[in-house]
Amino acid sequence: MHITIINDCSCPNTLGRQVARAALLTDASVFPIGVPAFADLAAAGNLIDALDAHGGKLSAIIANVAPRHGLGKEWENGTPFCTFSLGNTIVVATVGGYTLSLVKKLGLVERVSVLDIHSCLKKMVWDHVVSDEEAAHIAASQFRSFDFAPRVASYLLHGNELPATLASFEDLEIPDVPHAVWYVDNFGNVKTTLLPEEVDFAPGKRVTLATGDFVCFEHLSDVSEDEAGLIVGSSGIGEHRFLEVVVQGGRAEELLNISLGDVLLSSEPLGAAEHEEAKE
Repeated sequence: MHITIINDCSCPNTLGRQVARAALLTDASVFPIGVPAFADLAAAGNLIDALDAHGGKLSAIIANVAPRHGLGKEWENGTPFCTFSLGNTIVVATVGGYTLSLVKKLGLVERVSVLDIHSCLKKMVWDHVVSDEEAAHIAASQFRSFDFAPRVASYLLHGNELPATLASFEDLEIPDVPHAVWYVDNFGNVKTTLLPEEVDFAPGKRVTLATGDFVCFEHLSDVSEDEAGLIVGSSGIGEHRFLEVVVQGGRAEELLNISLGDVLLSSEPLGAAEHEEAKE
């Protein structure tokens, strides 16, 4: 059994504690993916890649990027968590911001189960998974990624059910994902939320983005030395693979001055600008 943790609490102290807690609760292998603070767009892309890697096998993904400021102030103690499954892979994720926006875009699920922390803890106490004292601590915790989310994943992986409310992405007002950068890898390749069909991708075609004009190439090896190009990258799931801006032998991030969150097409989806403003 395996668990992937995607979190913006990504310093060694906080990420290490999450890994230890998840591993000891489930006796599973655990791998953490740290993203920058409040980087829900990075969480969204990494969630898709994790779902692809897990392949629907019995496993869990915990994704939590939930600012307490801005829209996060609407709730008592941060954005609620939800769960959904893809095959036998269980996802425990926060519902705020863009974290679920790519799941929505790709149509992987239609609804999610929204959790109320107090109801969940009451069920766990009833099943003798946590004590009354532990439940009180968890409910008030400032570190839900450590105290609550791993326990939810463990509880569900062991075949239990939690009280929840089914909700659609529209019910939760999950914003459409912008046509933007969700990750820059260690080679400087720029991973985008764009799908090939959104720009009519074809080798040899020139595509205009906010950062310039790019020729489409079938493979990275086809791009000329020190030149920039657009390719279909490895990130995504199933037949859905995201476009990447690359530079042969160089770093697209530096050459083109592109960074996480940069919008690449002028037609930003409705609601995305408001979301970014609320995060500031």
